[in-house]
Amino acid sequence: RDPKLDTVEKIVEDFASDMALNPFSSGTRLRDMIRAIRACKTAAEERAVVRRECAAIRAAISGDGQDLRHRNMAKLMFIHMLGYPTHFGQMECLKLIAAAGYPEKRIGYLGLMLLLDERQEVLMLVTNSLKQDLNHSNQFIVGLALCALGNICSAEMARDLAPEVERLMRSRDANTKKKAALCSVRIVRKVPDLAENFMGLAASLLKEKHHGVLISAVQLCTELCKASKDALEYLRKNCIEGLVRILRDVSNSSYAPEYDVAGISDPFLHIRVLKLMRMLGQGDADCSDYMNDILAQVATKTESNKNAGNAILYECVETIMGIEATSGLRVLAINILGRFLSNRDNNIRYVALNILMRAITVDAQAVQRHRVTILECVKDADASIRKRALDLVYLLVNDTNVKPLTKELVDYLQVADPDFKEDLTAKICSIAEKLVFLSLFLVGWGGGGFPYDVWHF
Repeated sequence: RDPKLDTVEKIVEDFASDMALNPFSSGTRLRDMIRAIRACKTAAEERAVVRRECAAIRAAISGDGQDLRHRNMAKLMFIHMLGYPTHFGQMECLKLIAAAGYPEKRIGYLGLMLLLDERQEVLMLVTNSLKQDLNHSNQFIVGLALCALGNICSAEMARDLAPEVERLMRSRDANTKKKAALCSVRIVRKVPDLAENFMGLAASLLKEKHHGVLISAVQLCTELCKASKDALEYLRKNCIEGLVRILRDVSNSSYAPEYDVAGISDPFLHIRVLKLMRMLGQGDADCSDYMNDILAQVATKTESNKNAGNAILYECVETIMGIEATSGLRVLAINILGRFLSNRDNNIRYVALNILMRAITVDAQAVQRHRVTILECVKDADASIRKRALDLVYLLVNDTNVKPLTKELVDYLQVADPDFKEDLTAKICSIAEKLVFLSLFLVGWGGGGFPYDVWHF
């Protein structure tokens, strides 16, 4: 027997196997349909192609062509993404999900998430298939079911399938636990009464080492805090120590390529944990006191020369300002915002100005130390930063600094952009209304800088 013939036969067998595993490989009608649609030069031509394809798919559905079901579903999803109605193919999703093989289930669940939403009555028909797949021995099929449930779960489905999701949160497989925790977020959001079922499980997941499981558990804890006051109190008592440990570990961890972003270890987990800490520490002095040290460590050790570091610092400042933090920690947070004001990135400066406006009510004296930098922002080229900085300067004005601050504003009025002069003049006049003794003083300084209708002072 010729060895070349054996080689050819093997190639053909491998190709046939690949086609069975991947029904959307080159040469199938899905690609032909996409090429035909992209080749259309007018909207009318595109509509004609879509009508023709939809008619062919309807005929295949009526004829119960099982061999082409997966291909037709892929084509329907593409047509749906173009904005055309595809409701006639919803039942095909359910048939594919009910199939035994993973490739069919994968395309069926994808179609389910794209073509249906929680308001569709057809969705209730898939509950039984979801329950079977959540109990499947194949972890990948379980993952498909969890992903679909987490995206389109209705209140009725949440009540029916919550026990299966709870069981999967105890799985040995990290990916299954991660997906089950994220699915639980949707369940708690749809049925807040089920929050108590997940409190203990969420707290136990915070002891995991896998970052994917941790970030999902933190997200679930955050949703539980929003859904139930009982859950909030439970997590305050049982989770704060674990959160501090997670934040300390991830802050002090060595380089790990899997989680590293611009030299910072898993900034996404950093930010999620800080947000949850803010919820737990708000209005609770004991929790706030427990997290003071780790917040100070994050605020001082995180580098600010990368966007990932700035994102962590921003969230850390928000957390410090949101909890019952010590005065020293708040001063540290406000000083970080002062550094943000000197950053070249306009977005960073804008968010810093926003937080400083809230910080005035907490520690006005610490904000006053940065008024020179804030005044420079009033003269910035960016209109949004100018306006926000002007609002902040207005809040900073008091009896002791009113003269130098107002003089700076009036001096800038002479050279300000015409579009900005109206806002600037209105703020100066508002300051003068609050402190009447300044009125004549301002007129003497202002010269011809004020509009005609302001001279009522």
